[in-house]
Amino acid sequence: MNKETNMTDNIDLTNLPETKTLPGNKMRFSVVWIIPLVAAIVAIGIAVQRILMEGPTITIIFKEAQGVEAGKTLVKYKDVDIGEVTKVKLAPDFRKVVITAKIDKSAAGLLVDDAHFWIEQPRATLSGISGIGTLLSGNYIGLEPGKSRKERREFKGLEVPPAITFDQPGTRFILQTDNLGSIGNGSPLYFRKLNVGQVIGYDLAEDGGSVRIEVFVLAPYDRYVTDQTRFWQASGIDVFLGAEGFSVRTQSVLSMLIGGIAFETSPTAENPKPAAEKTMFSLFNSRKEAMANPETVFTRYVLYFNETLRGVNVGAPVTYMGLPVGEIKAVGLQYNPKTNFVRPRVDIVIYPGRFMAHIQKSPELEAKAGSEKERQTFIQDAVDRGLRAQLRSGNLLTGQQYVALDMFPNASKVKIDWTKSPEELPVVPSGMQDIEAKINGILTKIEKMPLDDIGVNLKKILESVDGLLKRVDGEVVPEVKTNLIELKRILENINTTLVGNDAPTQQQLREALQEITKAAQSIRGLTEYLERNPEALIRGKSQEKP
Repeated sequence: MNKETNMTDNIDLTNLPETKTLPGNKMRFSVVWIIPLVAAIVAIGIAVQRILMEGPTITIIFKEAQGVEAGKTLVKYKDVDIGEVTKVKLAPDFRKVVITAKIDKSAAGLLVDDAHFWIEQPRATLSGISGIGTLLSGNYIGLEPGKSRKERREFKGLEVPPAITFDQPGTRFILQTDNLGSIGNGSPLYFRKLNVGQVIGYDLAEDGGSVRIEVFVLAPYDRYVTDQTRFWQASGIDVFLGAEGFSVRTQSVLSMLIGGIAFETSPTAENPKPAAEKTMFSLFNSRKEAMANPETVFTRYVLYFNETLRGVNVGAPVTYMGLPVGEIKAVGLQYNPKTNFVRPRVDIVIYPGRFMAHIQKSPELEAKAGSEKERQTFIQDAVDRGLRAQLRSGNLLTGQQYVALDMFPNASKVKIDWTKSPEELPVVPSGMQDIEAKINGILTKIEKMPLDDIGVNLKKILESVDGLLKRVDGEVVPEVKTNLIELKRILENINTTLVGNDAPTQQQLREALQEITKAAQSIRGLTEYLERNPEALIRGKSQEKP
């Protein structure tokens, strides 16, 4: 070992050759891997492109999915395919249907908060027929976008398509009424009997005291809706039969079937301004009610009648000298402590504006109308002159009555108690009541007549007349016939004796007439002689010289 160690120690390590590292074999890329790599890149590109191009997924909840199938039913907007139904399932409560649909990315902007979806299918309503094309193509889900900019992915489907489209120009308004009547979705809206819009929705107010109806007025007709416009129900046939007469009004045949609403602005409206969208208006029952001028100043009076109030209705007119000046506000009964009984009561209002409208300009009267004391003085003076309230028949067909204020000069004096509220105006019985009283009096007299005795006596008289006629026919008539024959014979003899040409009486008459003629000629000659010789009456007739 020492020997080996010494040998190693004797080696010169500084002169050792440098070591060199030989390069190993380089890794080579095989052509075989190119095809899978390219396929992977293409797949990744397609996946990325699909992810980038893929649209949103939405959920629509319907009551039922009639004709909707996953993978077949399309989603359309303006008849353009924008998506497809991917899943149809029941809701957890089993009461509704949840439909999942894939929407194209290009149509993602349509999925806003106020967008609407519905199942388009054939529909036939009174307002028209829609969805005929689905009979061949099948049902599809329709989309109508809204104006909101807020995105949404879950929607509640509509049962029927919306009444108006997203881009349809016009304005929405809200109408408030006590009841819906025959109004429904799609009911027409009329302006001067032109169809200018329709009803697009309705619901019950939060307090349950009224119904709110949403209407849409098409442009440019929406500019005619002002802050003073009046809306009224134009459904069916508006028949008015009251104290003022009989009238029939309708907008169109369509409104008679499905109902309708009309609106108009009074020509007397002062400075009307265009109404803003969603402005609320009252919906009246008739045009007459809608166009009536609102009366802010009025005076209440009470009338107590001693006759039936049948035919007296609230809203009936109150007239003065035949001109309308007010209306009836209440009809009822009131206990009268003086008689310990109830009496008919009618509450009326008088509108000074209507009364003054019938009077020519009178500054003196206008000045008095503004003072309460002057008003009382005016009414009392009118009552002293005979002003009375009277029930009169306004329509004989229906029996409707109204209150007439008229002058009765012979009426007794009455002092109005101005401390009462409302003030009581004196009344007079109606003319019909007087007629009824007279008729009742006549009927009472007729009832008192001994009709049975009169009938017995009349029967006897008829029997006597019958016997007399029989006697005349059996006895008198033959005797009269005999007398007539004798009278004829006598007249023939007289004709033969006096009238015939050969009758002796006729000859004697002619001779007498001749003698009378001669005597008349002699008298005429004597008269002429005396006129020439008047002295002949004393001296006698003188001898005429030859």
